Amino acid sequence: MFDTTLLRSLLAVADTGGFTRAAERLNLTQSAISAHIRRLEVEAGHKLLERTTRSVSLTPEGARLAGYARTILALHDDARASLGARRRLSGSVSVGMSEEMAKTAVIDCLRRFSTAHIEVEVGLKIGLTGELLSQMQSGEVDIVLGSRCNGDERGELLWSEPMVWAAGPVFTPDDDVSAPLPLAVFPDSCPYRAAAIEALARAGRRWRIACQSPSAEGLTIAVTGGLGITPITRSVAVAAGLTEITTLPELPDAQFLLMTGPKPRRIATALISELRKCASRRAA
Repeated sequence: MFDTTLLRSLLAVADTGGFTRAAERLNLTQSAISAHIRRLEVEAGHKLLERTTRSVSLTPEGARLAGYARTILALHDDARASLGARRRLSGSVSVGMSEEMAKTAVIDCLRRFSTAHIEVEVGLKIGLTGELLSQMQSGEVDIVLGSRCNGDERGELLWSEPMVWAAGPVFTPDDDVSAPLPLAVFPDSCPYRAAAIEALARAGRRWRIACQSPSAEGLTIAVTGGLGITPITRSVAVAAGLTEITTLPELPDAQFLLMTGPKPRRIATALISELRKCASRRAA
């Protein structure tokens, strides 16, 4: 049986992309993380990480072990929680969640946590990821569940999902490719907007903001009405009955994250463990 401490170090390095950030997440030194990886490679009999001066990535064997590690740690944490059920949690925990996250199974995860810990008050705030992160820094929110696109290194990756260009049934694309594309987007703090504009800029396509809304529902109404196109995740586009446009520049995957402060409270730690298990089941 692999040591769970070593497995946690492997996942921390894989999720954060480096030894320094992994050490910060686990409140360990970088040398301790390195020692854990060396021990795990000896136990596994394989090299688990490819390291360059700029990046760290999993080898094929490391990726295979990381998949098992997530399951092992989820079962381990679940067993500990079950056997420690008499140590009841009480108090409150505040969760900030982006709108697209609220449409996933994470909401059911929060419901199950509340049912299992009836003396815990779970507060939920729905908003833009950037605004929620500011609230976490000021202590208003304990945990933030939101999204990012490629290039952002904040938070713990829970899962990824394709992002697409989507249009409503009455939208008619302009035959003139030099005409600016009408975009329906979130405000500046949204990573989807930045990723969309960057993709169009790389392809030399012009664009204009046709609609801006802090609400996904507002953007869906605008796009359904034919005011423009929007960059959203494929699952949201399908659920809203929108059409995927495949002739525009490819967009990066949207990455869904869990973010918290350096020393979360006991209640927050318990909820984080449950959220990781939910994400593991979703990614399976």
